Amino acid sequence: MAIIVKNKEQIACMRESSQIVARTHEMLGKHIRAGISTKELDSIADDYIRSQGAVPSFKGYFGSAAKGFPGSICVSVNEEVIHGIPSLKKLKNGDIVSIDIGAVKKGYHGDAARTYKVGEVSEIREKLVEVTRDCFFKAMEYAKAGRHLHEICAAVQDTAEAEGFSVVREYVGHGVGRQMHEEPQIPNYRQAGRGPRLFKGMTLAIEPMVNEGTHEVLVLKDHWTVVTRDRKCSAHYENTIVITDGAPDILTIC
Repeated sequence: MAIIVKNKEQIACMRESSQIVARTHEMLGKHIRAGISTKELDSIADDYIRSQGAVPSFKGYFGSAAKGFPGSICVSVNEEVIHGIPSLKKLKNGDIVSIDIGAVKKGYHGDAARTYKVGEVSEIREKLVEVTRDCFFKAMEYAKAGRHLHEICAAVQDTAEAEGFSVVREYVGHGVGRQMHEEPQIPNYRQAGRGPRLFKGMTLAIEPMVNEGTHEVLVLKDHWTVVTRDRKCSAHYENTIVITDGAPDILTIC
C-alpha cells in the first residue's frame, strides 16, 4: 500500500480546495428547505465552485462529462446512502439529505459531506444525523502520527453501534490529494490487524456512513445511487484532514 505524505506546499493547495468545499456547504445549508429540488442545489454548488477558480471533482467522475457521474455534487435523500444524482426531486419537510462535495484547484482535491435536516425531522432521524457526526469526531481522537488506521475504523463502528445504528461496509473513506481517491482505503468498521501506521502529512477523507437499520446496501438501476436494503434512513459526515503530531488539521471546516 502506497502511503502518500504531502509537503507544506501541497497541503496549502489542498487547504484552498478544501475551504472552497467548506464554503459551498455553508452556502447550500442556507438553501436547504422544503420545495427546493436537488438539481437546484447542484446548480448553486456548481456555480459557486467554478466562481472560485475550481472545478467540481465529481462531475464526469469515472468517465467523461457525458458518461461519468452526471452531477457536480452527490445529493442523497433519506434511504439513499451516497452517490444520489441531482434531479427534479424536491425536498420535503422531515427529510434528511446527505450532500457530498468535491472541488479541485491547482491539481489538488478537497472532499467533504454533510447530512442536513429539512424542517422538523423525526427523533430517530435527528439522532442518526447527530451520531454520524459524532462518529467522525470520535475517530479524530486517533487520527495522529504514530497511531494506526484500524483505530479510526474501530472508533466509527463502536460509536455508531453503541447507539443502535450500523455502519456501511461496501463503501469506505480514502486518501485524497492529486486524486480524489488515493490509498489507503478507510473502512468504517474494525479491521483485522493494526492496518497502516499514520504519518505526519498524510491527507485523508474520513467519512462515516451510518444506517438506521441494516448495514446492507444495494445500487439502483441508475448505476450510481446507493440505498439501504431495508429502505431505512442513512446519514453521511466527511472531512478532509491532515495527520499531524497532535490533533488532526481538518481542512474542510471554515
